[in-house]
Amino acid sequence: MAPVVAVAHPCDRNALESALDAARLGLMAPILVGPEARIRAAAAEADLDISSLAIVATEHSHASAQRAVQLVREGHAAALMKGSLHTDELMGAVVQPDTGLRTARRLSHCFIMDVPGFAEPLIVTDAAVNIAPTLADKVDIAQNAIDLAHILGFDEVRVAILSAVETVNPKIPSTIEAAALCKMADRGQITGALLDGPLALDNAVSMDAARVKHLVSPVAGRANVLLVPDLETGNVLAKSLTFMAGADAAGIVLGARVPVILTSRADSVQARLASCAVAGLIAHSKLAGAKLLGS
Repeated sequence: MAPVVAVAHPCDRNALESALDAARLGLMAPILVGPEARIRAAAAEADLDISSLAIVATEHSHASAQRAVQLVREGHAAALMKGSLHTDELMGAVVQPDTGLRTARRLSHCFIMDVPGFAEPLIVTDAAVNIAPTLADKVDIAQNAIDLAHILGFDEVRVAILSAVETVNPKIPSTIEAAALCKMADRGQITGALLDGPLALDNAVSMDAARVKHLVSPVAGRANVLLVPDLETGNVLAKSLTFMAGADAAGIVLGARVPVILTSRADSVQARLASCAVAGLIAHSKLAGAKLLGS
């Protein structure tokens, strides 16, 4: 059964088409949350039939974000999807202390990328939420990505903690944090994956590059999760893979009570649908876990 998704403020063609396409393919059951007149006007202008979709009326984008989050809290939706409002508005409602969807885990974003020439998917994190993550933040960012990889069925999760070099250099803080994260994994503070770092990008994804640098580890040259030093690095990396290497990407925010689909106007239809599919897998996994705990 397709998960119910609260779509916050879908007041343009892109947002409505995404919801309709995902519904038609059985990826989700959308609830459109926003000003009803604007939603219907946008649908009419784009010649889209939204008669089969439920609408929850709000007055403006800020109210749309709050009401969409409320629908999740009330158990009426199992995921959130960004419509035509700003990302900050939606995420602001998600992180509200009393009315939001925070958990003990820090929120982070993952791109799941199908890169030409790579035999398996590649997760890049965090390229959209955490601007300058601390070491403590990176623990949650890593664990969120590892948990996602398991939901997606990765046979083995291999996390490369990226920096500019593959050796620990006190002048490059990301190398020190990478070493600390690896030791934290050794001590069971991060679980479910093999971690190695610091690794430069070439050493992380190319066996030839790893051999040249005499790096011997189960991760070097074979990473399927790339943990970047900061948002700027991750954003440039993900967009380079998409627009210069022809990669397809799905994006999802993790660490909240439910998955959050953050779409961009530049996203392809395939990317939007892939993001919906990933959110559906996560929602079903959470539901299965809840049933198991309650059994």
